[in-house]
Amino acid sequence: MNNILVTGGNGQLGSELRDIAPNYQDYNFLFTDVKNLDITNHPSVAAFIESNDITVIINCAAYTAVDKAESEPKLSDAINHIAVANFAQIAKDKNIKLIHISTDYVFDGTNHKPYIETDVPNPQSVYGKTKLNGELAMQQINPANSIIIRTSWVYSKFGNNFVKTMLRLAETRDEISVVADQIGTPTNAADLAKAILNILPQISNETVELFHYSNEGVCSWYDFAKAIFEIEGLTTKVNAIESKLYPTPAERPFYSVLNKTKIKEVFKFEIPYWKNSLIECIESLKNIDK
Repeated sequence: MNNILVTGGNGQLGSELRDIAPNYQDYNFLFTDVKNLDITNHPSVAAFIESNDITVIINCAAYTAVDKAESEPKLSDAINHIAVANFAQIAKDKNIKLIHISTDYVFDGTNHKPYIETDVPNPQSVYGKTKLNGELAMQQINPANSIIIRTSWVYSKFGNNFVKTMLRLAETRDEISVVADQIGTPTNAADLAKAILNILPQISNETVELFHYSNEGVCSWYDFAKAIFEIEGLTTKVNAIESKLYPTPAERPFYSVLNKTKIKEVFKFEIPYWKNSLIECIESLKNIDK
């Protein structure tokens, strides 16, 4: 039996993994969050992994408050960097598979074509820098049978996210302004969760491998919002604005589309189109408490 530790178990991706876990009878999942496992406490993590005979770590935990990270760099670094280094060391020492989730924010957004795994990162925010430092630490420690998956614009039927925010705002507003000059790809966490568990048995590599995963296609946040309202049949008007009219503490990449060729070729699976996955998510929202 594979005992799988899923950190960040109550986050969007962790919740989606929990949702599909019953479909994977060969795995025994242990979902943790900050309340029952402090991933910044190395001795506690090592003891938990030892006592539960963990064979796989899926690290979904992260400090993801992008703007708040600008004023909390130490906490962001502890979660996004130091904890990842600790997981990597434990994975190496105990020959445990490690899947770590990273972000498109490691890039500066100046590309004009989708980023591939070998493009040079240049993060512009504390969040992006700490996530990159986590990647670099993992690569330096270099546990076998371990991978990093960068993803982007994650949303889900669980937790707080852009989709739920737009639907909530539409209940009280006739029009909403959304930035139209930041380009990327939304990722339904449900699709990423399925991909991770399908990839898991195929992982066999001597050095840490880096992959990109998001849904297929390209859009702006403005396009994303428009699609949400169109799918729901809402008449809320969406105004396209420039990012400079909506200043934030952390700088976002203006273009962070990820090239998924490598992950599709290595693990032999197809990735759903972003708008089709959005339709599925909105439909599933009707079946759970918002």
